Amino acid sequence: MTTEKMNSVPEEQVGVAEDAKMVTTEESAVQAEGSGVENEEITPAVEEVSFEEEDAALAAEAPEFKLENDEMVEEEAEVNDKLAASLAVVGKMNKSELVEYFAGILEEKPVQTLRYEVEAVKVSFYKKHRAEVEDAKRIFVEQGGSAEEFTPAVDAEEVRLKEYFAIYRAKREEYMAGLEKSKEENLRVKLQIIEELKALVAAGETVGQTFQTFRALQQRWKEAGAVPQANVKEVWETYNLHVENFYDFVKINKELRDLDLQRNLESKTALCEVAEALAGEESVVVAFRKLQDLHEQWREIGPVAREQKDAIWERFKEASSRINRRHQEYFEGIKEEQKKNLALKTELCEKAEELSTEMLTTRKEWNKASERLIEIQKVWKTIGFAPKKDNAKIYERFRAACDKFFELKRSFYEGVKTEMEHNLQLKVEICEAAEAIQDSEQWKKSADELIELQKRWKEIGPVSRRHSDAVWKRFRAACDHFFARKSAHFAGVDAEHAANLEKKNALLAEIEQFDITGGSIEDIKEFQRRWSEIGYVPIKEKDALQKRYRAAIDKLFATLRGGDRERRAENFRNKLSSMKGNGGKLRSERDRLYNKVKQLEADIATLENNIGFFSRSKGAEALIRDVENKIERAKQEMADTIEKINLIDSEQE
Repeated sequence: MTTEKMNSVPEEQVGVAEDAKMVTTEESAVQAEGSGVENEEITPAVEEVSFEEEDAALAAEAPEFKLENDEMVEEEAEVNDKLAASLAVVGKMNKSELVEYFAGILEEKPVQTLRYEVEAVKVSFYKKHRAEVEDAKRIFVEQGGSAEEFTPAVDAEEVRLKEYFAIYRAKREEYMAGLEKSKEENLRVKLQIIEELKALVAAGETVGQTFQTFRALQQRWKEAGAVPQANVKEVWETYNLHVENFYDFVKINKELRDLDLQRNLESKTALCEVAEALAGEESVVVAFRKLQDLHEQWREIGPVAREQKDAIWERFKEASSRINRRHQEYFEGIKEEQKKNLALKTELCEKAEELSTEMLTTRKEWNKASERLIEIQKVWKTIGFAPKKDNAKIYERFRAACDKFFELKRSFYEGVKTEMEHNLQLKVEICEAAEAIQDSEQWKKSADELIELQKRWKEIGPVSRRHSDAVWKRFRAACDHFFARKSAHFAGVDAEHAANLEKKNALLAEIEQFDITGGSIEDIKEFQRRWSEIGYVPIKEKDALQKRYRAAIDKLFATLRGGDRERRAENFRNKLSSMKGNGGKLRSERDRLYNKVKQLEADIATLENNIGFFSRSKGAEALIRDVENKIERAKQEMADTIEKINLIDSEQE
């Protein structure tokens, strides 16, 4: 088929003149057009973007799943990582398996360790549950029911899930109550130890017996567990004060006293060294958590000599400050990114809401609006989390806007069924007109008439599914028959296209011979500009020529980036050296990197497909720059990741 077929015809390829000028040929555009128009349903198409993860997360937060004292002490990034790890374990289970898994961990594991596994079970369960409900609703509507009248059947597995969750909640509340009771008892024990320590100062015992008793009190203090959070600081400060009083006022052997103070100094010096080493810890979160443990150990170590007390504390405090600053900067960066994400998502909500207020009166308008909404949804999926307090709210707002739009679209399509038979009659008439000229040899006149018929075809709305395929094939067959005869008649390539081919070949030779070593990216951009200024080439040469051009340009870019990539590869080689001989770690690292490449490929494709979306929005330039930067970073990250995979593969050979 020629390019005069159903899709819009590029101006440079409409070459049929009065003197029978030759035209180029390509695969049938009618076929492509048919698949996009005649298969349109009377009811709106299902949204192409899946939000089942988000919907499942919301369902898992229903009131019946709320927990008392459900304070997450971890940073949000840690919570997400732990939840993701649990989801990886249960993600492939079906609903029945998930419920059985839930029952099993309730029996086998301590209730205080189940938080993330339970959350993962809920999210994974409702992802599958909602998919089943949507399928049942779709079948109900297809069989003639109304979406508003649909009521999902009771899910026995959901009932079981909620029963087990009630058991989990009861066990957890019992544990939390016991934990608080235990903390109160620990507080009582520690206050008693403090009283005994105070009494020890006034005791008239021998030095050896006094010091032995002091050691026993210290050991009992260490063995006593946590106290209520409100009492932690006061109890520790009181204890520490009386420990120092013991050293100051109890008349013990100076040699024993100095030895004990020296041991405490050595222990605190060791903690300083560990804290200072944490500055090199790759994970900010891990370093911060380890630092908290070090501070707990510091509190349990006794005093040092007064002349060394301030110095050792300043050293430890300085090391702690470095870790705390890194931790604060890291999470402030995350919070800033989440604020930007909230701004982007808010704008997408506004755009989705605007679509529901537009006065759409034709199927073409509804389809275009649907495409715009689907593009909005695709952009939404590329944006990360909003701040935790806003994340669920902004998603619910977006989901409500989408649901409202598609509900309005469904209502519209319910009102156009009577139009279908009329559309069928119009298309049958177009088929008859096409068949009447399919054997004509008046190439220009008949081609123009068929193009006009194709335009009329595109202006007519869809027909019912039971007729659409047959009438479409009939029209396409008539068009194919004529254009196949025309293509056989007009063989060859337009002279202008041949000249463009020579120009592009000459430019390619120049690009392939160009030495980019001393150049810059501006040289590459100049080549790209010159290439784009050259017109079309014969269609049969197009793909090979474009492939050669892309390879040459990619080679120039690769040469420019080669130095940086090699340095990153060297750093990764050093990391691999530490894993040498550990096949499990290497395989795990490779799997992680491979999944990362796949995700980056999908992200890049979506971002590039939708980057033009913001062009119609207010203040679009900043948003476009932000998305473009994300694309560039993703591409660079993907290239680096692939290089790392190659390094792992070479290590395993």
